[in-house]
Amino acid sequence: MGIEAVCGAAESKSGMYWVVGASVDFRCGAERLLMQVREVLGRNPLDGSAFVFRNRRSNRIKVLRVDAQGVWLATRRLHEGRFCWVSALEPMASLTRRQFRWLCAGVDWQRLSASLPLEMQV
Repeated sequence: MGIEAVCGAAESKSGMYWVVGASVDFRCGAERLLMQVREVLGRNPLDGSAFVFRNRRSNRIKVLRVDAQGVWLATRRLHEGRFCWVSALEPMASLTRRQFRWLCAGVDWQRLSASLPLEMQV
């Protein structure tokens, strides 16, 4: 099961995907990331949104999402290259579901010019 299936397939109340600009320490678990969403970003992590964090090298992402059953924390690592990201000066940016899927595929979601790989198409 892919990261986008875990964090993106189920429709949420808000349906939003938030990319966090600054990198985070990837030793953080779900509780510390939930606290960062609440206190640093000023968002409610219980609204059904997915929050996407990156490590300093931008070759790993963590996706945090809270649903009715509990907390999802999924990780994805690129073997080569880096994830395309928003400026670290920007606290957060919202993504559409399609942009989120591009991000998870390791493609430049800001350009959206090519088609998704076959295994990612629904």
